[in-house]
Amino acid sequence: MTTEPTEKTALSGADEITLRKRDRPLVLVNTGNGKGKSTSSFGVIQRGWAQGWHVGVYQFVKSAKWPTGEQRAAAALDASEDGGRISWFKGGDGWTWLSRDLEHSADLAREGWAEAKRRIEDATYRLIVLDEFTYPMTFGWVDTDEVVDTIANRPGFQHVLVTGRDAPQQLVDLADLVSEVHKVKHPFDDGHKGQKGIEW
Repeated sequence: MTTEPTEKTALSGADEITLRKRDRPLVLVNTGNGKGKSTSSFGVIQRGWAQGWHVGVYQFVKSAKWPTGEQRAAAALDASEDGGRISWFKGGDGWTWLSRDLEHSADLAREGWAEAKRRIEDATYRLIVLDEFTYPMTFGWVDTDEVVDTIANRPGFQHVLVTGRDAPQQLVDLADLVSEVHKVKHPFDDGHKGQKGIEW
């Protein structure tokens, strides 16, 4: 097992450059119209947990009433003493096209962002995932410039991962890594409903 160099460890010039390039906080964005943006972020969450990180997950669309497999898996990991911690928050009330009160949905998104912003400013997490957060920005529910400024000026060492379709250009410009997921085929196109273990 290798250990990360510390300040007390003597490093060669090449080693210092390699460490600087590798060990820096990143902004990651998973966007596009295909399935798998959030699923990909859950893989990063697991990796962070395995490194002993405190991970925060803020979901901006999925309702707290929805039992999802990824949240159950994260709770099991969080209960284990083998890795870090995972804190999970659901701040939505379901898909916007099913919402009976879009202003209430917007209020929930603003409340979720206010809490996530506080956690970013306090450097609570080593990794914070803002799942399906592009929607509150593109809908105008939260101010995109404020989001970008908060992420760009975050203190400490924090990775930030944002998912959702139609990522605003300001966020894409800020990001270090942007992945765009394109749909080729989807069972929904043939009228099939979502399935346990695949969609949730």
